[in-house]
Amino acid sequence: MSETILSDSIASAPTRPLENTSRAKPVSGLHFDWLINLLCAVFVGGLYLDGWAHNHGRVDESFFTPWHAFFYSGFLLVAIAFVVTVVANLRRGFPLALSIPDGYRLTGVGLFIFAAGGVGDMVWHILFGIEEGAEALFSPTHILLGLGIGLTVTGPLRAAWNRKNAQGSWRELGPAIASLGALLAALTFFMMFFFPVTVLLGTPGTGSGYFRNDVGKVAGLVGATITAAALAGPLLLTLRRWRLPLGAVSSVLCLSILGATILDYERTLMIWLAVGMAVPAVAVDYLAWRASPSGNPNSVRWLAPTIPLLLYGGYYTVLLPTVGSTWSVHMWTSTIVIPTMVCWLLSFLLVPPRMPEQLP
Repeated sequence: MSETILSDSIASAPTRPLENTSRAKPVSGLHFDWLINLLCAVFVGGLYLDGWAHNHGRVDESFFTPWHAFFYSGFLLVAIAFVVTVVANLRRGFPLALSIPDGYRLTGVGLFIFAAGGVGDMVWHILFGIEEGAEALFSPTHILLGLGIGLTVTGPLRAAWNRKNAQGSWRELGPAIASLGALLAALTFFMMFFFPVTVLLGTPGTGSGYFRNDVGKVAGLVGATITAAALAGPLLLTLRRWRLPLGAVSSVLCLSILGATILDYERTLMIWLAVGMAVPAVAVDYLAWRASPSGNPNSVRWLAPTIPLLLYGGYYTVLLPTVGSTWSVHMWTSTIVIPTMVCWLLSFLLVPPRMPEQLP
């Protein structure tokens, strides 16, 4: 009898630490998502601050500038929060795979890529100097930084995506919406040389003269198309996952428009152009809320082309009566029609037609 009791107690002993571990909760959830969003706002804000400095000649031939300090401090804050969270979960007894909050593995990859890009950017500046104009967006190290930012800021969006019972309310989807806004804002930054607010398409004056010849017209048209696809793609994908609460779509679109305006906020016309695009964004918001693509996938077919149609329509509603355009009606209307067609084609990737075997 005593041997039996002893053997039973020995057999049950190893299970106690596992029971304690199973009761412990990892650091994750909505509060963690909001923390990452807050720090990512500093991160992306530093990106725009550095862009503003470049646009206004506030940079010198050195990597160590106050603008870079603010930018990289935002990165460090996000990295510290991520590492501290993983270490805290490890100390609670979770294995490494479970210590990284759900949806944040690519955030860790993004932080690593950004750190590697930051070191590379410092070496690049030392060897080749500071980029100017469009070069600042297209240098290899800056593209690497952009990839790292995109992967980092979308952690809360991926976390919400993986939650099975996430409801379409501001309380539960607020972090995901803020994360989507940060992503679109980062994309907007890297499109500043062809985003319609920061670049005036075919207008008179020295600031946009390079858009007046044939090469410039093609560049403006391609830029408008890329902008429309970059804004509509992530937004429509999110709408396929949830019925976003009213105000979510206009919030993320207006955040991108506001970011573009901040880069050169001294130009009064830019503010009015931003308003011209922000007002239709509210209409897009209402249409997306009524369409509910998550429950009615076919609505993506007409909702996708509506986004550039309304946004660019609002843009020209302000541009043409104020400063006008040197482009002919054939040209400036094409910057509405072609992006609209491209976004319509994009809808077939998000909601593919049914295969023959799926048809009734």
